[in-house]
Amino acid sequence: MDNLDFNVAQRNLSALVDFGKLVNSSLDLRSILNNLLLTCMGKFHTTRGIVALFDENNELSVKASKGFTEDSLHDFPPVKLIKQKYDTQKLIDFREKHKLEFGLELNISQGLAGIVFLGERISKREYSQDDRDFITTIINVAATAIENSLMFNRLKAANRNLDSKVSMLSSLFELSKEFGGILETQRVMKLLMYSVIGQLLVSKYAIAMCEKNGLNIIESKFPKALINEAVTTLGISSISSPLRKDEILTEYKELFSIGIELIIPMQMHGETKGIIFLGSRSNKEDYSDIDIEFIYSIGSLAIISIENAKLFKETLEKQRMEEDLEIARTIQKNLLPKIFPKLKSFELSALNISSKQVGGDYYDIIKLDSNHCLFAVGDVSGKGVPASLLMANLQAILKTISKSGMELNEATGIINDLVTENTMGENFITFFWGILNDLKKTLLYVNAGHNPPLLIRDGQIRKLTKGGMILGVLKTLEPYKYEEIQLQENDVLILFTDGVTEALNKKMEEFTDERLENTVLSLCTRSPKEIINDIIASVKTFVEGATQSDDITLMVVKVK
Repeated sequence: MDNLDFNVAQRNLSALVDFGKLVNSSLDLRSILNNLLLTCMGKFHTTRGIVALFDENNELSVKASKGFTEDSLHDFPPVKLIKQKYDTQKLIDFREKHKLEFGLELNISQGLAGIVFLGERISKREYSQDDRDFITTIINVAATAIENSLMFNRLKAANRNLDSKVSMLSSLFELSKEFGGILETQRVMKLLMYSVIGQLLVSKYAIAMCEKNGLNIIESKFPKALINEAVTTLGISSISSPLRKDEILTEYKELFSIGIELIIPMQMHGETKGIIFLGSRSNKEDYSDIDIEFIYSIGSLAIISIENAKLFKETLEKQRMEEDLEIARTIQKNLLPKIFPKLKSFELSALNISSKQVGGDYYDIIKLDSNHCLFAVGDVSGKGVPASLLMANLQAILKTISKSGMELNEATGIINDLVTENTMGENFITFFWGILNDLKKTLLYVNAGHNPPLLIRDGQIRKLTKGGMILGVLKTLEPYKYEEIQLQENDVLILFTDGVTEALNKKMEEFTDERLENTVLSLCTRSPKEIINDIIASVKTFVEGATQSDDITLMVVKVK
């Protein structure tokens, strides 16, 4: 090597060292790229140069340039990196158009990062192989600095995202406490929108709740008539994920035309309960992924708060209803006789167990005079409050008519007509009543479609069926029939409602009339109260803890 070559080599080495120190002294990407271009252009007196890098989407774009106007870079070709390969012809065409001598690839540890283009030299002298080798070396030295800068920028972006997420979580935590203490939908909506407005600088918005008939606009800073018309025709309540500006422009032009740039569903358990519509931001920036995540999270908090408020109100309403039902239950129990009349020839006992807080079963015992006692058992169709109201109505009618001295069958017809007028044929009552003669030991009865009471004498059962149709279906067409029975000592009369015979066990099997009859035949020697208790015990054993499906009423009359 002669002295001239040695001196050139020494100068090149010195230039590389200085360049290495320069580019590695900064983490600013623009500064590194500009120094790369200036070094190449200064060393070789180049007229122009470009550094283009592949971005996170693997698309090539100009990051630094010298000797180009802004307009001249508009035709830089769209090139995408796919598996470390790209369309070279587009770049060759661009080079030829702009008189760029060559393009050298810029590689980092992760692969191809970009391309450096250099234009012709001022002297018009071609680049020698040594020149190209030196430029390649400079690019390789710069590659390390560029990689460090890209990594630093990614870390900065990650830290910004982390800071944003920490701030978002902090805001959400505070907002969750605020939302948790609000039980009014309008206040929840205002807090929701104030939070979004304050965080994202949004001036136009609308909130809609999903209802059976579609979306109901709760609050809107857009023209309400226009947004109402748009959401009604578009069926937008079915969206399940956020829609950005470009998607709204494509799928919902009507909404975009009134200024809506972001649509966020408010979801709970994967179901869209409401929708947030947002216009552009005051700073003209697009909504970022973090912004959308924040709005989505606030929307979810708001929906949970609204649902909780609904549940709270429903709970209060249910509690009030239960309190009312408990009062009704107490009133209904007070309508049933607490003290049974003392009779010389008869001993009576009765029990009522409602399947709900109030029921439709009914019994009554009324002392008419010193020798006569009226008793009755009824079962109103249905359960709960409607049945209990009809039962109370029946009792009021019975209390009034029992004092009239009317014949039992004639009185039954009048009761039927009154009940039919009140129910309009929608409910009915099975009803049995009779009069005990304490002096003669006789029973006069009428059965209006009720389960036939069981008269047990000497181990035999007789069913009391004489009467007529159930109450409340039709006006009385023909007189009810009656029967008078001479009773004997130790006779037992058992009256019951179908809650006894139709009691269901867990296999959905019924207790049945036959099982009741077999049960009572062995109980005739006991007192009326003991007989009732034993029947109830048999029913409970049979149902094996299954839920009581109907009201149960039992009455037992025993002849002394």
